Amino acid sequence: MTAALRPAPAPAALLHSQVEVASRLGVDRTPMAVLVDGLEDHGLVERRRSAQDRRKNTVQLTAEGRDCLHRAEGARHEMERRFLAPLGEEGANSLLRSLRVLVTDPPVTA
Repeated sequence: MTAALRPAPAPAALLHSQVEVASRLGVDRTPMAVLVDGLEDHGLVERRRSAQDRRKNTVQLTAEGRDCLHRAEGARHEMERRFLAPLGEEGANSLLRSLRVLVTDPPVTA
């Protein structure tokens, strides 16, 4: 979930609406509101009214949320390294390239 909130380089892209985050995660609006409530309760995100459109809520990682995301990304990287280690560097890179192809250009099924 928090990966969808990862800040983009441009300052204007630091805030994401709940609907945008839900879309990026493939989550319906109702469960998204519950997820954001929980993250907000834990101090990981802040929800604010959009300055450009008062009908929208924006969601932004807090400093604690960014720290939590950084730790989670480190743990994910280490687990991925361990999981792929038996393949060796060349085999791991080949698998990752193949998976990226499947994710970005999935086969069309009839």
